[in-house]
Amino acid sequence: MRLLDDERELRAGDRSGMLEHVAALPRQAREGYELGLSAPDLPSAEGVSALAVCGMGGSAISGDVLRALAAPRLGAPVVVVRSPELPAWCQHRTLVVASSYSGETAETLAAFEEALRRGCRTIVVTSGGTLADRAAELGLGRVLVPGGSVPRAAFGYLALGLLGALEAMGLLPPMRADVEEAAAEAEARLAQLAPGLPTTANPAKHLAEAIGERVPVIWGAEGIGAVAALRWKAQLNENGKVPAWSSALPELDHNEVVGWSDERGRRFFVVALRHEGEPAGVPERVELSLQIARDSGALTEEVWASGSSALARLLTLVAHGDMTATYLGLAHGEDPTEMEAIVRLKRALADA
Repeated sequence: MRLLDDERELRAGDRSGMLEHVAALPRQAREGYELGLSAPDLPSAEGVSALAVCGMGGSAISGDVLRALAAPRLGAPVVVVRSPELPAWCQHRTLVVASSYSGETAETLAAFEEALRRGCRTIVVTSGGTLADRAAELGLGRVLVPGGSVPRAAFGYLALGLLGALEAMGLLPPMRADVEEAAAEAEARLAQLAPGLPTTANPAKHLAEAIGERVPVIWGAEGIGAVAALRWKAQLNENGKVPAWSSALPELDHNEVVGWSDERGRRFFVVALRHEGEPAGVPERVELSLQIARDSGALTEEVWASGSSALARLLTLVAHGDMTATYLGLAHGEDPTEMEAIVRLKRALADA
């Protein structure tokens, strides 16, 4: 692994500028929220009985964010659809959100067209492409975010754009104070993880070096912790270029914990994402579960959120994970933005 303390070498290895995209999270959160609030042609919220957020990869996690942050305030179930097939219960009282950063995701476009055929209320969150064109043509609600990147580097636009649109529809209460606190807390966290800071004073660089050649497993409490863990897992896959897995507490204590036995953990590194206000019983479970992992040979570390709102805690964990994954990819000599495996897969599928 390469050392991470030479900022010039880091920047040279980060050929597509992922470090800058990660650092833009607070700005994206503020701008995405405003774009959602001002989105045109939003449908009526009257009588909405359920929400389905359709998306794939980095465009789908906005649905997980909504489910974790807003479900207690919505009074309607939220389901994330990572498939071209829309559930049968999606009908005229369902609000279907089609989230595709490029606007060309085949699975999302298929679900979107099916929602139209069924008469669902529909909005799109995208930077352009076919999805934006279809929404504009039909006069449908649309949150149009800046393009020019990859979906995983547009988290703030996609997630906060959706929240802002739902607030504008009256489905969510005003969130401006939470958004501003979250952006400020994310800025403070990113300042602690900046490329110019040495590993000894930079928790994300330290964690990336500690993970090293081990396989990272990310744990989080059900709710915002589990969503943050899912984001970490995906970023470690895409930016870090390593296999990674995520699990939620308390569920993992009913299955996964049995696997941490007989020295089977010696190739793994468990990161527990923590925050104030975890569900009852989870803090005790985290400590006991981490000890079981350590007894099996795994290395472990806890990363704590900051902020008073759930949104701030989520964004600080996301910022920490994004930087850790990016540093891990750079330490392995990889350009974090490259997606050669996905490109190769899509080409093979097209040929088939």
